[in-house]
Amino acid sequence: MTYKIIQHGESRSFPDHHPFVAHANPDGQGSVFIGSQAAGAFQAHREIVSQSGFVAIELGNECLGVHLSDDAGPDNVVGFARFRIGDAAPTDLVELVRMPYTSTQALDSARLAFEAAGLKVAVCNDFPGRILNRLLRPYYNAALRRLDEGLASAADMDTTLRLGLGYPEGPIALLTRTGLHHHFEVTRDLYEQLGQEAYAPARRARNAWLRRQREEDGDATA
Repeated sequence: MTYKIIQHGESRSFPDHHPFVAHANPDGQGSVFIGSQAAGAFQAHREIVSQSGFVAIELGNECLGVHLSDDAGPDNVVGFARFRIGDAAPTDLVELVRMPYTSTQALDSARLAFEAAGLKVAVCNDFPGRILNRLLRPYYNAALRRLDEGLASAADMDTTLRLGLGYPEGPIALLTRTGLHHHFEVTRDLYEQLGQEAYAPARRARNAWLRRQREEDGDATA
């Protein structure tokens, strides 16, 4: 199925040129809202929902139900997020979010559109943070807390996890390279939505975010 793209704001899923964006057609049968203001644009263009084979809304850490309803709504609307850690390039994984009432036809159409651009698709139900953030963020938090406790140096912890578990990069090095402040923002959102201790932002991530805020405030007043 062909699709058109409506972009409002910078997209974390598609910050640069990508075949998915290049293949869009202004007269496409599906509608894909991307960008930091994608949900607002969707609300402003609700009239096109009934005319679209499927509608896909780029999500942050929030639930799709924030923009629709938990119980009933248009059955051709899905959410999506392309997994990305901080400032690193997005991966090829797209998580499609479905509601209990989402039609199989709309879900399949959205899946095919992403897969045709070379992306891998995983389908999840409507929970905050999607699949990978729910699984990985507690692991990153645990590593940061063990570092605070003095279990080992950052280099030794990363080396142990790389050699012992076969990870290509240790968690401390990964979070430092991609922006520790981004990890704070994700874990803060998940902790607020889920209230589970495993997602509570680690001290180092909070400090990195506060430093970033001071830098941005200083730039704004310079």
